[in-house]
Amino acid sequence: MPRTPHASPQTLRLFEALMKDPTTWRYGYDLSRETGLASGTLYPILMRLTEQSLLEAVWEPSDQPGRPPRHTYRLTGDGVALAKVRLSEAAAKADRRPTAVKIVRPA
Repeated sequence: MPRTPHASPQTLRLFEALMKDPTTWRYGYDLSRETGLASGTLYPILMRLTEQSLLEAVWEPSDQPGRPPRHTYRLTGDGVALAKVRLSEAAAKADRRPTAVKIVRPA
């Protein structure tokens, strides 16, 4: 069965963080702290979503001299729509998971 695009646990954590306020520009470092994703996991996801026009990325100049500009990210309209679908699918899948049942035998 082929993998569903943009449905990995890591991408879903990123979508959750971005969907808290989809119009707000977010720094990668802040997203890493919020999601718990390491930079080697987070930044490839951010780049892939940007290339697919699901995220906007812009350079923001530093307000401190000598510091380099930083990328900021936010979901596009298509990104918001996809995030809603993927997060609702994940929630529905979680609801369908069987729960452990303890069997009690009479004494």
